[in-house]
Amino acid sequence: MKKVLLVINCIILAVGTCGGPLIMRLYFIKGGKRIWLSSWLQTAAWPINFIPLVISYFYRRKNNNNNSSKLILMTPRVFMATIGIGILQGFTNYFYAYGVAKLPVSTSGLLFATQLAFTAFFAFLIVKLKFTPYSVNSVFLLTIGAVVLALRFGMTLASAALTGLIFPLVELIYKKAQQTITYTFVLEFQTLYCFVATVLATIGMIINEDFQAISREVKTFELGEDKYYIVIIWSAIILQFYFLGSIGVIYSASSLVSGILISVLLPITEVLAVFLYGEKFNAEKGVSLALSLWGFASYFYGDYRGNNNTENNNQSPTTEMIDKTNCTP
Repeated sequence: MKKVLLVINCIILAVGTCGGPLIMRLYFIKGGKRIWLSSWLQTAAWPINFIPLVISYFYRRKNNNNNSSKLILMTPRVFMATIGIGILQGFTNYFYAYGVAKLPVSTSGLLFATQLAFTAFFAFLIVKLKFTPYSVNSVFLLTIGAVVLALRFGMTLASAALTGLIFPLVELIYKKAQQTITYTFVLEFQTLYCFVATVLATIGMIINEDFQAISREVKTFELGEDKYYIVIIWSAIILQFYFLGSIGVIYSASSLVSGILISVLLPITEVLAVFLYGEKFNAEKGVSLALSLWGFASYFYGDYRGNNNTENNNQSPTTEMIDKTNCTP
């Protein structure tokens, strides 16, 4: 079941990772200027999660699950930890929106790929992640590929660093929750921390008077008033896919796998930005893209080798027993 969920969440994550930055950038290049509004949109579609949560609740009731009568599976301890993650995510969203507002997608995407280095570092410290030579090589290549561009852009790097911290913290919460971690629990977790991040962004919008500015901004939007609201609504929906997919991959695999998938999906976003928005794709971005793809291949080759070795080790005792059984005295 977890493998099926992993595939589904990888697809969801791919939609959010590739589509989110593109539609966010569309808002800015066509006349949008509100960074707090853009950060608010990153988690504003959190009520979408109620659809699978309600389905899960009735499924549990139908199958007489022990937790079928509970609307919320989260303990108070996990509830408070999730609020903390939500606050971190709120600041992450602002830093990321600032980077997208000031930089081309093909640049901000590669910069954000540095989150993998931060994810690996914090995963080592927080959840005692064990590295293989292939995963070390993958992290190194993917990080160097991003650092080729990353030396001048502080806000996007801050977003990448906080994302790299959040992923292992989420994995740690799963491990320390002292309760069964189901996909329903994951959905509740993601809904709550996105709600908290949205509240933080709402406060920023109120202070910055973004709500009052929307009525003025919509009149100057290059694509027209109707398209303005379409961009806003779809930004919220597609960006929610990113959060739903990333948390789901952490549940189905690990925080490092989630970080690696995001890092390798970002070059696809950059290529799309070149075609859709006419952004320049210079030699630095080409080198960064090549290193990212090389790092991605390195990680999954190492994972494939590791799985084969595990299978061989598990089979060898059986083979020995068969040989002993067939031996004549």
